[in-house]
Amino acid sequence: MAPEEIIYRPAVLGPAVLLAGYLLYLLYQLVFGGPQLPKLPIVGAREGDWFPLLQARWRNALDFKAAVIEAETAFRNQTALLPIAGSGGRDRVILPRSEIQFVTDQPDTVLSMHDEVVDSLQFQYTSVNADLVDNPTHHHLITTTLTNQTGNLVPDVADETEWSFNKHWGNDTAYREIGLYDTMTRVISGVTNRVFVGEPKCRDQELLRISLRYAAQLPITGQILRAVWPPIRPLVGFFLTIPLRITTSQFESTLRHEIEARVAAYDARQRDPEKKSSEPEANDFLQWLIHQAKATGNPYMWKTSTLAGRILLINFAAIHTSSFAITGAILDLVASKQEYVDELREEIQSVLAEYGGQWNKRALAQMQKLDSVFRESARLNSFATVGLARRVVAKDGITTPSGIKLPYGTTLIVPSYTILHDDSIYPDAEEFKPFRFSEQRSDEKVGYVKRAAKQFATTSTEYLAFGHGRNACPGRFFAANELKLILAHVVMNYDFEITGKGSRPRNKWYGMVRVPPMQATIRIRKRDI
Repeated sequence: MAPEEIIYRPAVLGPAVLLAGYLLYLLYQLVFGGPQLPKLPIVGAREGDWFPLLQARWRNALDFKAAVIEAETAFRNQTALLPIAGSGGRDRVILPRSEIQFVTDQPDTVLSMHDEVVDSLQFQYTSVNADLVDNPTHHHLITTTLTNQTGNLVPDVADETEWSFNKHWGNDTAYREIGLYDTMTRVISGVTNRVFVGEPKCRDQELLRISLRYAAQLPITGQILRAVWPPIRPLVGFFLTIPLRITTSQFESTLRHEIEARVAAYDARQRDPEKKSSEPEANDFLQWLIHQAKATGNPYMWKTSTLAGRILLINFAAIHTSSFAITGAILDLVASKQEYVDELREEIQSVLAEYGGQWNKRALAQMQKLDSVFRESARLNSFATVGLARRVVAKDGITTPSGIKLPYGTTLIVPSYTILHDDSIYPDAEEFKPFRFSEQRSDEKVGYVKRAAKQFATTSTEYLAFGHGRNACPGRFFAANELKLILAHVVMNYDFEITGKGSRPRNKWYGMVRVPPMQATIRIRKRDI
């Protein structure tokens, strides 16, 4: 066959054209990025760079910690461009810390967190049912029913915590080594699903394995898809998301019988009002979803796939963030002074004695040292190194207080890591001081509102671990209680010590996020109480 025949054969020409187009697209994205932004200083650029934007992207991707520190030290009081490779060609604009409140004050019609999250995780492909993302009615239940029921759920959470630790940490009185993050994800998954789907489904190990698999698959798939040329993204997405579709189907199968039985029971109670009092309903998220769905009158809302899909999405949102938080807090305590653990035990024991040894919302609220441990650990180990990522959705763009005009489609962020590690705000900021905030809350010279603002779940412009403003994490009040119950159980029921050289393993930076050392191990033994 002649060479020219090979060149012009469609089977060869088609892929060649696609490859050439893709390379051109990458070149365009590397040079220009997303929307045409105003001329701004570039974080990561160096004097003498031939291609400052391109070179900054790779420098920042390789060392994002250095980038966020530079954004504060070199450009502290001005807006700058913070580019990073692997972000789908969208360079972010980082505003100065003085404009954080400005960002939170903007309505969703101007700055959208939803649009940014959907693009970041490529939900139009990674979510099997995109309507669950576009119409997230379950969010309303998180901000209302879940928050309101947090106190009533404390006994269930405490019960499931004890069951989960007996299973995953055991009752050996001799020291043994365990993988901390691995066991914490299993504990968090079980305890959280006690509230999501109730007992006994929360102890269905297959359901828990599937939800953990989905939580691991989704963000990785989304990141890969963001790097794919948009014209071929639907095709690539179809094949790349096959594992996610399989996982979603498996999760639906594990819940099918439970959902169908509950929907049928709900319908039966509606037909026969006497059954409402004789057969009490479960008080969990799945039951709230069924009530919400039936109130709409739309059969789609109570389909098994719809209800299971919503439960799977909130599993994704809840499990890994809480697992990171508890892993970080335990590592901080294990590597700190024993006297801190002793003080925690004394507080927990003292408060519980006031309530006859029974866990409840009021008891948790009184444990200010326990609360302080989490706020301090979250300050030091926050997953988000920059905050309040928003997409400009106002057609005419937005003008910042410093006069910078940002066009439609711009992604903007604000500092977080550097604020949480600022000595002028948090003296000795690099040091883990577990009772930093409980000491501040006990100062009666300070007004009650200011003292209450130091609670774990309370956000501010200087504490963005849960975000801030109307779009702050909606489930943070429940998560805070759940985490405190889990840590209290660990402190009261186990002795623990660090393995290896005796110092706390360092967190890991992966691009723009920071996670605890997931391979870290500790030594534990059951306390003889």
